[in-house]
Amino acid sequence: MSSSRPDDRSRPAAATENPDDRRGGLRGDLGRFPHVPLQFERLPAAEMVRRAEQFERLLRSRRSVRFFSDEPVDRRLIELAIRTAGSAPSGAHRQPWHFVAVSDPQTKRRIRVAAEEEERESYLGGRMPEEWLEALAPLGTDWRKPFLETVPWLVVAFAELHGVEEDGSVRKNYYVKESVGIACGLFIAALHNMGLATLTHTPSPMGFLAEILGRPRHEKPFILFPIGYPAADATVPDLERKSLAEIATWNPVADRADRADCADRDEGDE
Repeated sequence: MSSSRPDDRSRPAAATENPDDRRGGLRGDLGRFPHVPLQFERLPAAEMVRRAEQFERLLRSRRSVRFFSDEPVDRRLIELAIRTAGSAPSGAHRQPWHFVAVSDPQTKRRIRVAAEEEERESYLGGRMPEEWLEALAPLGTDWRKPFLETVPWLVVAFAELHGVEEDGSVRKNYYVKESVGIACGLFIAALHNMGLATLTHTPSPMGFLAEILGRPRHEKPFILFPIGYPAADATVPDLERKSLAEIATWNPVADRADRADCADRDEGDE
C-alpha cells in the first residue's frame, strides 16, 4: 500500500532546481544590462495599509477637467510629471514614448483650430457613429475645445512605433501601446498628486499634432493633455465609479475547483 497522502497524486513531481529559476528565468549571463542590487524598502504592514489607503483616496478624487484657469504653472512641475511618466516599465525596456510640452500661445492656437476641425467632423459630420454620440451625450461634450488655449500647458504623448539607430537603421519596439499607456497613467497620477488637473483628449484623427509639433514619421500622437488649475467655477459630471466587486475577481480557477469538489461530494451523499 502506498504511503502517499491522498492528494499527492494531483501534485506535479518536484523538478530539479535550476539556479536560473531564482533569477526569474534570466539567462546565465543576465542579458545585456549589468545587474545592481535592488533598492527596496520593506515597510511595516500597518504603514503599507496606511499608504495604500491614502493613495487610493487621492486617486479616487481625480477627475477629468474641461474648465481651466489660465493661471501660469511652473515648468518644473511639468518636467517632474514627465520624468515620472518616464519611469514606466516598457517592452524590452525600449521606452517608446516622447512627450512634447507646449506653452507658446500661437502653437496652442494652431492645435485648438486643428483639433476643433477634426472634432466638428466627428460630432457633426457623421464620422462618429450614433452609438458613440449617445455614449458621450451624458458627459455634455461637443466639438468646441476652448480649454486647448486656456490652459498654460499642453503636453502631447507620442508613441514611438519603432526606434532609429545611429546609422539610420530601424530598431523594433515591443508592446508600444501598452508601454505608452502605462507611462500616461503615471503621468496623470503625478499631475494629480502635485495638485494639477488634466484631461485625456484624443481628437481623431490626431495626425495634425505630429505635423504642427514637427515630430518624425515613426512617432504617432497618443494622447493630448491640457494641463493647469481648474477654473474657480469648474464643474464635472456627477459620475459613479464601478465597485471593487465589479472590477475584480479573486481566484476564479480555485473557486471553480472548490465548487466542483463540493458538487461531487454532494452527489455521493445518500
